[in-house]
Amino acid sequence: MIRIQRGGDRYPGGDPETGIDTRHAFSFGRYYDPDNLRFGALLACNEERLAASAGFDEHPHRHTEIVTWVVEGELTHRDSTGHATVVRPGDLQHLSAAAGVRHVERNDGPGPLVFVQMWLAPLTAGGEPSYDVVRGIAGATPYAVPAAGAVLHVHRLERDARVAVPEADFVYVHVVRGTVRLSGEELGAGDAARASEEKGLALLATADAEVLVWEMRGGFPDGA
Repeated sequence: MIRIQRGGDRYPGGDPETGIDTRHAFSFGRYYDPDNLRFGALLACNEERLAASAGFDEHPHRHTEIVTWVVEGELTHRDSTGHATVVRPGDLQHLSAAAGVRHVERNDGPGPLVFVQMWLAPLTAGGEPSYDVVRGIAGATPYAVPAAGAVLHVHRLERDARVAVPEADFVYVHVVRGTVRLSGEELGAGDAARASEEKGLALLATADAEVLVWEMRGGFPDGA
């Protein structure tokens, strides 16, 4: 089964008056949708746009694997375990909240900041928080998040390039930019596809494109 979600159908969020514009792919905060709580391990896929000097003040997380992909600008990260990092386009950031961590996310640069942040549920709660940044991951080895039984593939595709979609219990495809075709559907920036136990799928770039693809195994509560 494949379900398509268009970028324009995402839930609006954030705080535009303070320079934070968010688009949620899943039920989030005050935008509650009992039919759209998660997909596999994935709890959230948020498109974030922060104006210069805008950001999220220190706030807590628990039992969540937080993976961030910067599209434009520079993301300043600080957390309660002592990490202070600037994450740039092409970099992948992974904060494992484990039993508890606090962090700050800001746009301290002169221009706009755009990033995609994805939250995953761990298979087992608790543990010690950890932090990782991989520089220039696109086209490199897929990034595994074993705590959530998930692997992220980052693809930068030239027009007419084709790449196979992993065969897994759950596959989530998010188009960052450009256009791709999946199973006869044209997907543009902000569009996403959710595939369950599909075989033989491939992405065809109909323009130069950047795509995030999660492959996730089953075994989550309530069959999610």
